[in-house]
Amino acid sequence: MTVIAEEEQALFGWVEKSTLEPWGVEVKAKLDSGALTSSLDARDIERFDKEGEEWVRFRLKLEDEANGETFSEWLELPLYRSLKLRGAGGVDRRPVVLMKICMGDTVYEEQFSLRDRGDMNYPLLLGRRTIGHLGLLDVRETFLTEPDCGDEAPLVEYDPEEDDATDHVVMAD
Repeated sequence: MTVIAEEEQALFGWVEKSTLEPWGVEVKAKLDSGALTSSLDARDIERFDKEGEEWVRFRLKLEDEANGETFSEWLELPLYRSLKLRGAGGVDRRPVVLMKICMGDTVYEEQFSLRDRGDMNYPLLLGRRTIGHLGLLDVRETFLTEPDCGDEAPLVEYDPEEDDATDHVVMAD
């Protein structure tokens, strides 16, 4: 039996170009079905209180793939949650914030754990939670789409109803 989707789903490779919004900074993103939560390269991460709520201050320092220039920006965002990772090296707690990325022709507001990914090949890792919003993943291909989000691009806002309470502790190798 063949199932035909009502509308064509976008198809992405295991590495894609994306842009961080609202700046339009183009970065390579690894789509990793082995990770649940997406991760963004962030430096000088510190938590602080702002009007009785927990916030995170951090620095983005990324190479813009479109022009080769270094993009550096300090951000302060509300802490969405903390991610606790357990592995051979012990326990690591990472702050998670909501940010926007452009994939294809759509802007997605997603959860991103913050960590120094300077030693990684890709400054942005998109996990299953984000991949599930994008469409289909072809693990044999790369660069199947180009980020093209103008002012009129549709926005898929993050839906906290999709949160799964069981993912707050992740086992890492």
